[in-house]
Amino acid sequence: MAIEPATIVRIYLSASVFIIAFAAFLGAAGAWTESTFLNTVHPYVFFIGFGNLAILILNRYLISAVYPELEVDPEKQMRYIYGVLFSLFLIFLAVYMKWPLLKAFVGLFLLFIVTIAAKEIFTTLSIAKIWHEVSVRYYIFDVLFLFVANLGLFALGVKEAFPESGIVPFFVTQSTYFLGSSFPLSISVMGFLYTYVWRRSSGKELIRNLFSIWSYIFVGGVMVFLIAILMGNYLGMMLVSHALMFGVLVLLIGFGRYLYRFFSTQFQHPALAFLLSGLAMLLAASAYGILNIYFFRWFGAVPPIAEERMWIYHSHTHAALLGWISFSFTGMIYIVVPAIVKSNSLDLLRSEKALSQILDTATLSRAFRQLTVALVSATSVLLAFYMESNSLLAFAGVVFGFAVYYSRINLGKAFKGR
Repeated sequence: MAIEPATIVRIYLSASVFIIAFAAFLGAAGAWTESTFLNTVHPYVFFIGFGNLAILILNRYLISAVYPELEVDPEKQMRYIYGVLFSLFLIFLAVYMKWPLLKAFVGLFLLFIVTIAAKEIFTTLSIAKIWHEVSVRYYIFDVLFLFVANLGLFALGVKEAFPESGIVPFFVTQSTYFLGSSFPLSISVMGFLYTYVWRRSSGKELIRNLFSIWSYIFVGGVMVFLIAILMGNYLGMMLVSHALMFGVLVLLIGFGRYLYRFFSTQFQHPALAFLLSGLAMLLAASAYGILNIYFFRWFGAVPPIAEERMWIYHSHTHAALLGWISFSFTGMIYIVVPAIVKSNSLDLLRSEKALSQILDTATLSRAFRQLTVALVSATSVLLAFYMESNSLLAFAGVVFGFAVYYSRINLGKAFKGR
């Protein structure tokens, strides 16, 4: 019996929010017990699990919603989910047993999966067609960055297995792998904001041109920033980081104004509130990132900044992961998943009704309460790093994990009977 689109998207929802919550619980337990294993493994769980699923499943829906000729095969997507879950088991084992070659195998295995997904896209859509649509331009770069991130995981495993060989470049470290893995989760949100928010507003041509320019600045800035880090060029890092932060500030203010008008004339959509909160957290991550550069020691240093300043480094990474990425993707899920479940296809996602009130009022109200709890707990995590309070960090991490997982419970109630 064939798997229906509505079924696979619900499985994706369950898997993705469980992985984020599980990573948060592991991090909280690591803070409470000061376990090196738990503190090491939880970011791998987040990036390998949630990161790959977000691009292989959710990102694919978004591209196919724009170009129907790029069909979605639910059975193949189910195999992707099995593959990612298997990779999570392997990376857990690799970190626990300290088997770097197994870590390299996980990277190679995920590289194979992403190559298949990318091949489907590039054999169906031409480069010109991809570049013509601004949102797909963002989405496709996330696929390419995910390819590079998984290649980095493979290289990291090889380097840890043969540290004295010199086979793998000096800049391949655990920190650069996590840094590189965060980019595939950042760029898709920009494309989503354009497709389902600003493109539907007045002044469509101006908005299209601005987002087209921003795609070059954002993606190009990320790439230049990476080069500046590898070169240890302090001025370059500062200039690029300030330019990107200014762009994020403009987006935040612009989206806040858009949201005010939307809520005044239509209805209060929690997905948009999640996305606004994500942008606010991205601004915080940018500010912490600039401070991080200010106290930067040298590339490959452990720790990357002085011990007494490590709260800045951790705040930067967690503002991006818990805030920008998790909040934004939760908002995207509250639009994409209900649209696919209701129509059992991508038809509603392709229409102007994707941002309509698909969910009932009770579900929307619960989502706003979920956002409030998630915001308070995420902010508490950042405060805990500053205060160096492991107990607050552990408690806030557990609350955040439950807050994210509530998406599954909330939408499950809304879908009951369908």
